[in-house]
Amino acid sequence: MKALIRLAAQSAWNRRFVLSLVVLSIALSTLLLLGIARLRDDVRKNFAQSVSGTDLIVGARTGSVQLLLYSVFRIGGATNNIQWSSVQSLARLPGVEWVVPISLGDSHRGFPVVATTGDYFRRFRYGEAQPLALAEGRAFDEAPVNESSSQNGPPGLPTDLFGVVLGADVAASLDYRIGDKVVLSHGDGALAANDHADKPFRVIGVLKRTGTPVDRSLHISLAAMEAIHLDWVAGAPIPGQAVSLDASSGQDLTPHQVTAALVGLKRRTAVFSTQRRINDFAAEPLMAILPGVALDELWDVVALGERSLTLMSALVAAVSLCGLVAVILAGLNERRRELAILRAVGANPARLFSLLAVEGMLVTVCGVVLGAALCLLLIAGLGPWVQLRFGIGLSAGLPSAAEWQLLGVVTALGWAASLLPGLRAYALSLSDGLSPKV
Repeated sequence: MKALIRLAAQSAWNRRFVLSLVVLSIALSTLLLLGIARLRDDVRKNFAQSVSGTDLIVGARTGSVQLLLYSVFRIGGATNNIQWSSVQSLARLPGVEWVVPISLGDSHRGFPVVATTGDYFRRFRYGEAQPLALAEGRAFDEAPVNESSSQNGPPGLPTDLFGVVLGADVAASLDYRIGDKVVLSHGDGALAANDHADKPFRVIGVLKRTGTPVDRSLHISLAAMEAIHLDWVAGAPIPGQAVSLDASSGQDLTPHQVTAALVGLKRRTAVFSTQRRINDFAAEPLMAILPGVALDELWDVVALGERSLTLMSALVAAVSLCGLVAVILAGLNERRRELAILRAVGANPARLFSLLAVEGMLVTVCGVVLGAALCLLLIAGLGPWVQLRFGIGLSAGLPSAAEWQLLGVVTALGWAASLLPGLRAYALSLSDGLSPKV
């Protein structure tokens, strides 16, 4: 067997230029297949770890997937807001332990702004119930919902009303430090006239990296969100009316509306009864979703796209394997004399078949190994950039069990494809090989 492998390797080395192109083709196919599989798994993992420990997400009535996307992943927008009085009523429901309201809509150089209370930094969990942690600075300390009331006067303002806490990606990509000034934009910031330039914020804290949308968010207090919109109406500044930075802190900054609320329960067994109470809320139409159930619905939505990508990758791999067959078949005419000589010195047809099968296996294995190595190198090299640019954390570890199976399937199919030239060589007669046609 060793002699057969050595002979096949030497034969392949003599045609190394053509076969190297085949190896490269198989490597690119493997890279594509493995890369898509790794990207799909990591995206799922990132999405699944984006929120943890939150029993319900409450928002205005809409689709459950849409509510999950804009409240957790900052994708899309809300069809409607919920009243602040409703948020306070949620906090008083039996079984509810905490409520963290969030208000969205503004941005800063493409990064979303999240207005919330100080409870966000204490209650929010991601991954395996991991809490948020500060890399430097501090968080703002606006009172939780159940400690504020719009009926008994404005709630206590944060110590630093215009302080902003940055996610790790925001601080890294914009090179912000503690004390830097930040000007927020109304909406997506497409128009410079919509900037809140008269009320700049100051960076007071930077969160540690979480691998979730939190990294790409700027966090301000709900009171600050109200303050920058005191002289705005219907998404535009009021002509001739301007509330100065100092004057804004003396106003009633109790929020009127928020976008959504994250809810934690005292007991998980009460999740369905609390969900029904919220869905039947009398004061206004609300909707409560379970994050895990909504994620499953989201995967059902994107499953067709995943299958399409996998099918495209499989087609590319099939084309590459067809190329392997074509190259070896085309080379058979040039190798008739070589094969005939081997027959003349005693090699039987089965031996020639084995020689070509081993050669095909060597080419396929080299292509698969090269493709897997390229995939790991690309993930290791581009992972930090992808994390910073798209917020997707890529793992550069060894292939998983499913990926090993995928590599095994590609290798098996490549070897099976290489048997066709072997069968052709098996059928060649000795006289045909000694008298090649030209």
